[in-house]
Amino acid sequence: MKPVRILFVCLGNICRSPLAEGILQRQAVEAGLEITVDSAGTGGWHIGDAPDRRSIAVAARHGIDIGRQRCRRVTLEDLDSFDLVFGMDRRNVENLRALAPKTAQAKIHLFLDYALGTAVDVPDPYYEGEDGFETVYSMLSDGCSSLIGRLEERFS
Repeated sequence: MKPVRILFVCLGNICRSPLAEGILQRQAVEAGLEITVDSAGTGGWHIGDAPDRRSIAVAARHGIDIGRQRCRRVTLEDLDSFDLVFGMDRRNVENLRALAPKTAQAKIHLFLDYALGTAVDVPDPYYEGEDGFETVYSMLSDGCSSLIGRLEERFS
């Protein structure tokens, strides 16, 4: 499989997209796949910050370290350089499509729709408790597992 570049995007790049980045990185290594994974946010409130402490904690409970990630805002260059850009919810996808040139539109997808064929948003757990982060982790893990198979088919 040729190297694939994937970008996960949520609102602030502190909860969902950093988790997705960490999960897919680990699953790709376990599958022996060469994938570049990154994450970003559509908003710029947390630029330079580590992910939310609850995202770091839920990832750590599953053996993934996302504590060294730093939040950043999605750029036009990202939309050009990544092969696939996944919004965590419909609003993220709308914002990405508004930013993206025509040449990048086909790269932008609702994550769970692309990965699992279910047009479901990954909910933002920011205002939730630990259970909300665990639910999001589970959704992202299932989606990333399915995505690995799709990538092997599409980019082999």
